[in-house]
Amino acid sequence: MEINKQNLSNADETSQVVDPDEILLNYLMKEYATKLKRIAYLYTNDHSECEDIIQEVFISCYRNLSKFRNESNYETWLTRITINKCKDHQRLWSIRNLIYMPLKQLVKTEGSAEEQYIHSENSKEILKQISLLSHKFKEVLILYYFNEMTMQEISETLGINHNTVKSVVTGQKCTSEKFGREQL
Repeated sequence: MEINKQNLSNADETSQVVDPDEILLNYLMKEYATKLKRIAYLYTNDHSECEDIIQEVFISCYRNLSKFRNESNYETWLTRITINKCKDHQRLWSIRNLIYMPLKQLVKTEGSAEEQYIHSENSKEILKQISLLSHKFKEVLILYYFNEMTMQEISETLGINHNTVKSVVTGQKCTSEKFGREQL
């Protein structure tokens, strides 16, 4: 079902007169907040900063709902806003110059203390390696591996060629950036 203000407004006929933008915003928050928080957390590695960014995302969304052109879906639009807010945050606070804090487990894991320690160390190493990548590569990898978007969705969200996304995901672009083409 395609989501628009008219559908949501008609669906809530029992309520008093409410701004359709407000109804749509509430729906978008319920539907996408968790996914957007995951993206923001992977950029900031800080829960409170993540919450602040998501709040800014939905404020921006509300202010710009009338400008939404339906050229993409709401999830793609909100993901793009989230990524831009994360980049703004990194520029403003120079986060890119700080060492990432250890990754806090997003999902409780069961197992022995040794397995939990190994998982924790692996998570820290993955975050460390992601933090060393340029924004272009970091965006693609976060969306692909952590937000579980398809290569086509990433291409549309970031406005980059599908083949570029594919080469980043398969490691071809990262390798060529790191070692230079002549060394491959």
